[in-house]
Amino acid sequence: MHLFSRPALALASLLLWHGAAASQDKPVAAQGSGFDFYVISLSWSPSYCAEQGLNANRRQCGIDRDYAFIAHGLWPQYASGYPEFCSSSEPERVPNALVGAIIDIMPSAGLVGHQWRKHGSCTGLTQAAYLEATREAYERVAIPPELDNALDPSRISADAVESAFISANPGLPPEGIAVSCKSGRLTEVRICLTKQLEFRSCSEVDARGCRASNLYVPSAP
Repeated sequence: MHLFSRPALALASLLLWHGAAASQDKPVAAQGSGFDFYVISLSWSPSYCAEQGLNANRRQCGIDRDYAFIAHGLWPQYASGYPEFCSSSEPERVPNALVGAIIDIMPSAGLVGHQWRKHGSCTGLTQAAYLEATREAYERVAIPPELDNALDPSRISADAVESAFISANPGLPPEGIAVSCKSGRLTEVRICLTKQLEFRSCSEVDARGCRASNLYVPSAP
């Protein structure tokens, strides 16, 4: 005995086909926490302040601020590419209490919120756990003494920046760090970490690094 008529079977097959096609069309972000590793992005704050000028966040760039490297964000990565703006059961807005708990290393509520929505939502973590992991990753990296303050402007090569971080962080491989630059200025240092926040190599991230031989490192405003 047939439980379904031919038209019903045809309709069922059509619906299954459309469901499979729709799943194939989903962006990689829909994979959520199925990522491979993290990048902790350390932003040279004075470069952001110089680029943004009067539009810069005053908490970060006021005349009484001397931020050097801040936590730009903790980014989940695939071996190739990365997820972003994933669906999450957590709210989009980060509560003031959580912002206040990390404002010392991410000195902008707007930055905290954006990093959560774009990157944190793809980790499978709660907002609190993501920001806690961001702090742990930030504190995992030792800042080289020559780059530990933003009081004096200087010039340095991208290779020298990488070498300084590698010397200050035993176990950090040369293929696990990348310098970013813009308009001749040092902007970021990106370091790859396992999900357990241990140093690791990341060839794709490393390959995109800045290779400039004479980077300007501006001082705090």
